Amino acid sequence: SMDTLKPLWRKAVWIFMPLLMLGCAEGSTSNASETVPIFSYKVIQSYPHDEGAFTQGLLFKDGYLYESTGLKGHSTVRRVNLEDGKILKATRLEPTLYGEGLAAFSEDLILLTWKAKTGFVLNRADLSAKYKFKYEGEGWGLASSSDSLFMSDGSSFIKVLDPQTLQEKSRFQVTELGTPVDKLNELEWVNGELYANIWKSDRIAKINPISGAVTGWIDLKGLYKQRDPKYQGEDVLNGIAFDETGGRLFVTGKLWPYVYEIEITQ
Repeated sequence: SMDTLKPLWRKAVWIFMPLLMLGCAEGSTSNASETVPIFSYKVIQSYPHDEGAFTQGLLFKDGYLYESTGLKGHSTVRRVNLEDGKILKATRLEPTLYGEGLAAFSEDLILLTWKAKTGFVLNRADLSAKYKFKYEGEGWGLASSSDSLFMSDGSSFIKVLDPQTLQEKSRFQVTELGTPVDKLNELEWVNGELYANIWKSDRIAKINPISGAVTGWIDLKGLYKQRDPKYQGEDVLNGIAFDETGGRLFVTGKLWPYVYEIEITQ
């Protein structure tokens, strides 16, 4: 009967009331005095990096860096030795494809391409292609949590993909105090948060993966000063990798000669 449902219904109201109240507070007009914290950095160590690598995706797994590089005719997926930057194994994409974001899931690597609306699942052990998958729009950055893939397309939106089917489950918009943050590029999952490179910026956004709110900025200005004029401003900060086991954070840039291990500071 309905009577038996009443206590449960009351309980549900009490459970959801605080969530509703939180949601209202978050969606309200932000206070002018509200700010998002800006963090700085300390370089712990620098390692050699292939200066010819137009870095698109970067991750650290099983003691190695895995990297995807872009540009048609130069796009690769590679396993790299962190200490000396040596490329241990590489797979080259066909010349019509422009490699983009890279993530690891289970025993695989998942690779995006820029405008071909095609991604690849590769065997992580030998970097051989297992199969292709399709998606709408452009492919930019890719990262993985324990149960999801997060994909950027250069806009302020992040798509959440099912890692088994590679189909979109949901999406959310990234905002700073309610204002959309676009040009989201390379992504990394770090201790329950998403880190995102903002294309052609020296800042990394720390993002709440539920609400999409930017919870902080990591300002990496001055990390690599010797930008080369011949690259016409394309040698930008891009590439974030997190060593879950060792708790180390690595960053690099397109056509940079170094990968930096950094510590985030206040």
